[in-house]
Amino acid sequence: MPLITFPTPSGPIPGYLAVPESSGPWPAVVVIQDVRGLTADIRSSADRFAADGHLVLAPDLYGGHSPKVTCVAKTIRSHFTGTGPAYDDIEAARAYLLADQRCSGKVGIAGFCMGGGFALVVASRGGYSAVAAMYGLAPDDIEALEQSCPIVASYGAKDLIVKTGAAQQLEAVLTRAGVPHDVKEYPQVGHAFMNDFGLPIALRPVETIARMEFSELEAEDSWSRIFAFFKDHLT
Repeated sequence: MPLITFPTPSGPIPGYLAVPESSGPWPAVVVIQDVRGLTADIRSSADRFAADGHLVLAPDLYGGHSPKVTCVAKTIRSHFTGTGPAYDDIEAARAYLLADQRCSGKVGIAGFCMGGGFALVVASRGGYSAVAAMYGLAPDDIEALEQSCPIVASYGAKDLIVKTGAAQQLEAVLTRAGVPHDVKEYPQVGHAFMNDFGLPIALRPVETIARMEFSELEAEDSWSRIFAFFKDHLT
């Protein structure tokens, strides 16, 4: 699957386009990176969505540059403020997919960690038919999610980054507003349990200490829930 460039308001940026092998048209998904950038792990996640029958674009929110401190800080700040170039890039990715004749006209968004936070912020802004947020921080104005499109979300109870009770808070808001959702907290895992960072064996204890270990059992259950949810709301 190719690396491409696509237009944004500030100029072209790279992205990873994943195309299903089945015949189209297909619903589309914008996949948003975690803080490490458009890594092999994020590209692999895009491929999984494509294998399930989605036309996928994962924009490089760092513009093709290595994730330097200033660039990372700028993107994270954009996440928390709800404005900035990162949101322009995400919207440009959505527009690019909609302009593709192979797209069915429905678009979802999925994000991991920082990307999950971005996905939750745009969930109530219109334009998406479904959102998948993996251990993403909810927006400060979580009540805005009462106007959200359907959301499937996954969290780890041992997460040291996302605050305790985040899954329950999200569940409560969506339930109160009658927004279709599937929110699940896995008791035995922490942050980033769906992401395989590919660290050398010698560094694996770092993942353990940080409670950021990949866990296949919970990851596969989460993927199954996402695909079932997207089948209901994107097709």
